[in-house]
Amino acid sequence: MTSTNWATSRRGFMAGAAAGGLVLGMGMPAMAQDHTPKKGGTLRVGYTQGESSDSMDPATYSNDFMFAISYAVFSTLVEIGPDGTAQPSLAESWEPDADAASWTFRLRDDATFSDGTRLRAVDVISSIRHHMGDASKSGVKSLLSQIADIRADGDSTVVFDLSSGSADFPLILNDYHLTIRKDMDGRIDADSMIGTGGYVIENFEPGVRADLRRRDDYWKEGRAHFDRVVLLKVGDPAARMNALVTGEVDLIDRPDLKTLPLMVRNPNLRVHTQNGTLHYTMPMNTKAAPFDDANVRMAVKYAIDRQAIVDKILLGYGTVGNDHPIASSMPFYNPDLEQHAYDPDKAKHFLSKAGLDGLDITLQTSDAAFNGAVDASVLFAEAARAANINITVDRQPDDGYWSNVWLKSPFCCSYWGGRPTPDLMFSSGYAAGADWNDTHWENPRFNELLVAARSELDQGLRTEMYAEMQGLCQQDNGSLIPAFGQYVSAMSTKIRMPERISEMWDLDSVRFIERWWMA
Repeated sequence: MTSTNWATSRRGFMAGAAAGGLVLGMGMPAMAQDHTPKKGGTLRVGYTQGESSDSMDPATYSNDFMFAISYAVFSTLVEIGPDGTAQPSLAESWEPDADAASWTFRLRDDATFSDGTRLRAVDVISSIRHHMGDASKSGVKSLLSQIADIRADGDSTVVFDLSSGSADFPLILNDYHLTIRKDMDGRIDADSMIGTGGYVIENFEPGVRADLRRRDDYWKEGRAHFDRVVLLKVGDPAARMNALVTGEVDLIDRPDLKTLPLMVRNPNLRVHTQNGTLHYTMPMNTKAAPFDDANVRMAVKYAIDRQAIVDKILLGYGTVGNDHPIASSMPFYNPDLEQHAYDPDKAKHFLSKAGLDGLDITLQTSDAAFNGAVDASVLFAEAARAANINITVDRQPDDGYWSNVWLKSPFCCSYWGGRPTPDLMFSSGYAAGADWNDTHWENPRFNELLVAARSELDQGLRTEMYAEMQGLCQQDNGSLIPAFGQYVSAMSTKIRMPERISEMWDLDSVRFIERWWMA
């Protein structure tokens, strides 16, 4: 088995960001192989996720199936490269003013849409504004709230004026929502399939299948090697694994970990693992009883056996979590927080502080949240009994889980792929009013620190701020984070990848379609 158990150990962040120079965690070493890309072949992918409600509107993207399409067919201004830095994509360079409150992006002259038209500054402006209006339901809306104005300086330059300084701002523009579409009188056609990426869509069946064909006129050299790509939703783990073993697909994400020892015996297949920011969560709605009591939330956090989750559900492909979302490989990680561990007596203590002798709650779950989520929920329920907490495990259908359960249920299972910096992670899922704040948490001190740390260029002060924010999450937020997981995928030995790949998300930060190739 090919395993890349590698992680960075940084504790600081270099804020001096200019043209493509924001330093993040280094990429992951890939298996020893020929790293010379070759054109040709058809890549068939069996994906865990994908829903019948999926659409081409980038504001609605919420699963890996759509993230992969987004990065293959469209393009972002900035991408996180294999070396972990923010690198040019549609923008060839960017530069902040003295206090990082205004950023100037210069666009490539040769970037074109698949219909042959040239990329213009107005396309960028309309695409970003699509996520910013009062009526927007985009998952990235909260990240863009810091933008006071966007303006063009000619056809090839875009200026972002921010409400305050932001040392990390270019990294936002890597987000899979923020792919660029054509301007149409100040707006974009959200359903359009015309993009600047290396592939065009020949067929799109929401939650079922997508067929992509490589553009012969793609402007980005050294990318987009497969002739064709077929994305298939194969939600059942056994069916997904069988499709790979029988050769119906070449690559699957999230293989059933219990079957990996059998898979690695097959000389035509290999397993790929990488560390990163992936973490599994069980968000509690802090606005809904009984989770509106911080003591109840703490009781629940002490009632789960985290190590058992890692050992029995993740089978060792992960590490215990500590109820905040910052991975040890990320900048500004706080190593000094006391580890939350399974302790029924402490859980009872916090129930007593809440005036309770016991607790009856329901946990809604589905393997759509993460492989093994249902089993993890059952294991949690068994452990919680010792703390007088009775958890009813309510299994929900995989299809529609993200639209019907997540963000709506008082207590459910979820996961986060993480973000490259604490600011982006906290702004996406923990800031008051963030559309993806799945615990509905509002902590005035946390939100004050979030704004202050974003514009603070003194790295010592910034480190202190983010350390305190991690502590506030751990002690007050409704996110129960039992484990960080490794990204695990399985594939044909015919698939090749660069020597180093990005660790920020699964499958080379979901840019595998453009970056990988077939031997």
